[in-house]
Amino acid sequence: MPKNNKGLDAKAYVPLKEGETYKPYVPAEENIAEFTFKAVGLGILFGIIFGAANAYLGLRAGLTISTSIPVAVMAVAVFKILSKFGIGSTILETNIAQTTGSASSSLASGVIFTLPALFMWGVAPDLLQMTILAMSGGVIGILFMIPLRKFLIEREHGKLPYPEGTACAEVLVANEVGGNKAKYIFYGMGAAALFKTLTSWIKVIPDYAAVKIPFLKKGAIGIDLSAALFGVGYILGPRIAWVMVGGGLLSAIIIIPAIAYWGDTQTTPFFPETVKLISEMSTGEIWSRYVRYIGAGAVATAGIITLIKSVPVMIESFKVGAKNIVKQVDEDTHTSKEQVAKEPRTHQDLPIKVVFFGILAVVLMLTFMPGVFGAVGGIDTRLLAAICVAVFAFFFVTVASRIVGLVGVTSNPTSGMTIAALLGTATIFLAMGWTDTSGKAATLIVGCVVAIAASISGDTSQDLKSGYLLGATPRKQQMAELIGVLTSATFVCLSVLLLAETFGFGSKELPAPQATLMKLVIDGVLEQNLPWLLVVIGVGIAIVCELVKVPSLPFAVGVYLPLSTMTPILIGGLIRHWVESKTKRDDEKESRREKGILLGSGFVGGEGLLGVAIAAMAFIEGKKPDGIGTGWIGSDVMAMILGAISFSLLVVWFIKLLKKRDAA
Repeated sequence: MPKNNKGLDAKAYVPLKEGETYKPYVPAEENIAEFTFKAVGLGILFGIIFGAANAYLGLRAGLTISTSIPVAVMAVAVFKILSKFGIGSTILETNIAQTTGSASSSLASGVIFTLPALFMWGVAPDLLQMTILAMSGGVIGILFMIPLRKFLIEREHGKLPYPEGTACAEVLVANEVGGNKAKYIFYGMGAAALFKTLTSWIKVIPDYAAVKIPFLKKGAIGIDLSAALFGVGYILGPRIAWVMVGGGLLSAIIIIPAIAYWGDTQTTPFFPETVKLISEMSTGEIWSRYVRYIGAGAVATAGIITLIKSVPVMIESFKVGAKNIVKQVDEDTHTSKEQVAKEPRTHQDLPIKVVFFGILAVVLMLTFMPGVFGAVGGIDTRLLAAICVAVFAFFFVTVASRIVGLVGVTSNPTSGMTIAALLGTATIFLAMGWTDTSGKAATLIVGCVVAIAASISGDTSQDLKSGYLLGATPRKQQMAELIGVLTSATFVCLSVLLLAETFGFGSKELPAPQATLMKLVIDGVLEQNLPWLLVVIGVGIAIVCELVKVPSLPFAVGVYLPLSTMTPILIGGLIRHWVESKTKRDDEKESRREKGILLGSGFVGGEGLLGVAIAAMAFIEGKKPDGIGTGWIGSDVMAMILGAISFSLLVVWFIKLLKKRDAA
């Protein structure tokens, strides 16, 4: 057992002075169980669960959540159960479990932000192609991060806080000292799964409620009765939730009515619509044919603005990172086996030759395996695409690994980095004359691998920070990350395929906003056949947001997505603000915050898993589940009222659980 059982050392949160060293929770000289079959196996299981759930959430709401803490807490709970049967465990095993399990969420982010665009172009990839791309991006992202660890995690300790990594270490230590919070994740998963069953499987209550706004043409306010979106709102908090709903309100009560009023004067269809007049369209059709292009333009611009604002940090990060990679390679090259053996286990990384040959293997596989980049060109074309992958991934992994240390995973500008990779690749392909659908697909695939690499490097950095504070062995964590990527990739991609088959992308159920954005960027460069007036309006909205100091990216996502998607997110954020503001004691406020985040994570996991399960059943049976239907309630109005009441009861239960004091 660790010698320090009171928590992390005080130096865990501050820069070290010259000559000082940080003493981890588990001292370097202790060799307790760490990389074990049960730890890795549990991480794989939780990775599959939350990877599928995050894929569903990302396709629906355009964002994903970090799962390090939920996976860590669930692993603690399982290990406590196993201890009752005489199967012991250590805090380092729990850390390996969360390291393995959390990799899938970053993998899912990169996949769902890009690959759904291929389905929209009609060149849907198969499971093998998607899995190879996911694995390639994950492996490259982890390997490029390895030479940076000693500098970013050890030498910059205290200067780069790595908020999620530090929080995860604190949670693991708190559970080691005492406490059982895992039950809230399981409560949340069960409640959300039950609610999703009622709304989307047996369909005895509706999953949507809406109210038309009197005297406002085609104006309406709606809400998706979704436990997952409510949970996301609680996790994000009120500020971001308000900004996102602000964008949704702009679309619902200003842009859509304005288009409707203007459309009454038009006698011909307005591009991109070629058949219907605007006056003949419903509210949903106006959103689908016009507003989503405005929103996509806003999201694209906001992503580019976010990237531009990050350029100084990115350049500095790349210079420092590249310099230290070269330094680390030189040190590893001139370090003998005897010196490596004498190095404390808490400073041991995977050898640099593993990094070099691993990246080379991925590049060669992408080059010589037909079909990975789609139908574009031969080996020369695939080699150029693979080189683009390696170059952009090297740059953005180096940048992302440092940025997440400053601002956290949730603020990592992955979308902007992916857009930059797409713009660079599309420009090269344009110069080569590869502008057809196969050229678009290859461009997007480059962006997919880069997005996964940048995303997974951020997760790896946070996990290595947790390990540094706890006293883990870095090379074992790096192996766990690689295993997490390789084992979860197939299941994440299978979930995406099932969701595509059942609901389709760009639909009300799964609008896939980030993938639509990537499609817009590539079409704009290679085809230039877009409703540019609508896109320019979106550009203007994002610029105005920046001028008035409103966060442009969450506002733009709100403009793009239906208001009904944003409404439960706002409710979740407001509930968090209200519950915490009613608490005067700091310890109780922290307890409610933590319980709420775990419950919210459970909501995301439960609904996401049921969404994937429904898709799987629909795939097997060849149709979506019919369910009982809401006809037994009576009118549609009464059905929506009942749905709203049911959702309100779920929220009330959530609040009561937060306020309930845990037994000492």
